[in-house]
Amino acid sequence: MKHVLPFEKPVVELREKISELKKFTNESEVDLTDEINKLENRLELLEQEVYGNMSSWDRVQMARHVERPTTIDYIGQLFTHFMELHGDRNYGDDEAIVGGIAKFEGTPVTVIGHQRGKDTKDNIRRNFGMPHPEGYRKALRLMYQAEKFNRPIVNFIDTKGAYPGKAAEERGQSEAIARNLREMAGLTVPIICIVIGEGGSGGALGISVGDRIYMLENSTYSVISPEGAAAILWKDSNLAQKAAESMKITSYDLKELGVIDDVIQEVQGGAHRDIEEQAKQIQSTLRQALNELSEISDNDLLDLRWEKYQQIGAVSSIVRS
Repeated sequence: MKHVLPFEKPVVELREKISELKKFTNESEVDLTDEINKLENRLELLEQEVYGNMSSWDRVQMARHVERPTTIDYIGQLFTHFMELHGDRNYGDDEAIVGGIAKFEGTPVTVIGHQRGKDTKDNIRRNFGMPHPEGYRKALRLMYQAEKFNRPIVNFIDTKGAYPGKAAEERGQSEAIARNLREMAGLTVPIICIVIGEGGSGGALGISVGDRIYMLENSTYSVISPEGAAAILWKDSNLAQKAAESMKITSYDLKELGVIDDVIQEVQGGAHRDIEEQAKQIQSTLRQALNELSEISDNDLLDLRWEKYQQIGAVSSIVRS
């Protein structure tokens, strides 16, 4: 039961029991078909109950799952002719952000995304998916290039946040993120952003200003982690579960609040269960978004993007006499 989240243990245990019975049936003359069928029906109901009633904290854990597909995984599934480009032409190359040019169903696009590691060695190389300033400057360089050659931009968001270390601050971490926000707001090519895991704070915002913002069903998008919020609000990071419930950081919460455009459904049990099927869900959403945005003129695209961000957080006021 490697990498099993606490809330899904009953499902995994039942699935393993069914597997054992099937193996026993194949290796012996005892026919357990009826028992297996009953358990499989029970498993189907249990999966619907467990994965259909996930709490905010359950989704936080799913977004952080060690086997959850990364940007590079989706690039391999969704795009062809991908050529990765490196460096910010100023300081160096940050492997916490990957980017390059590719084709999506024959259409040239620029693809950019946060990249966390698959194991300890890879995480160290990728700085656990937490970019330095040069990562954001590399992303902006690629976005300028996309505008020059009239290529749509597809960004994948998956980071706990920008790296908060001393060297990153000395090299202008805050300025790099702020510049990206300003420049992305004025790009004249379509920008599609998809949160595939954790969308944490300014580290996520640095590449997530777009015309369409989508979230995978079990991803999160927030100004701070639940642990950080709990430490500030109640002086106890162990109350992260309580914080997650009140922060409204899940895909469905943010769709209701108007922060994102839509939720991309995940395969049952999480995107890591079947990356090929999950990629098909993303592909369908990308196709529709690109078709819609390609019909919009440059000026209208900028106007609509401006209106989109003006509407986020709008509240109605009550006039009292």
